[in-house]
Amino acid sequence: MIASRCLPALLCSALGLLFVPPAVAVDFGNDSSQWANDGECDDPRFTGPGMTSTPLLDEDILADATDCRRAFQAGRISLRGKSAGTHRSGIDFGDDASTWANDGECDDPRFTGPGMTSTPLLDEDTRHDASDCRRAFQAGQIRLR
Repeated sequence: MIASRCLPALLCSALGLLFVPPAVAVDFGNDSSQWANDGECDDPRFTGPGMTSTPLLDEDILADATDCRRAFQAGRISLRGKSAGTHRSGIDFGDDASTWANDGECDDPRFTGPGMTSTPLLDEDTRHDASDCRRAFQAGQIRLR
């Protein structure tokens, strides 16, 4: 009787040891920022003591790879706000609270590309069309501005 109770627990424990979730892959991008290779991470997707003390600019997203990779691997920075809306690229797509969510077009003004809506973009839709924007981003139809 005791063996029959322990066996499932032992089996589950053993299987748990075999399955190790993959590490979060971070896309650091490239070194196209004018601030690349200066020893400080300038990509606003990150936070921590390895960050620059100057204002963060959206144009530096995915554009300071070497500095950010080094700081990340040293544990001096981490991705900001890892939440349900955050994609593996570090982009926080947010939620689907927009009136225009789930209509097949990205309405978030942070993005550009053929997967975007043709109607005027509204600031109030920033981070509120997650499903549409995530799908378009993963399909390569949009990118951050």
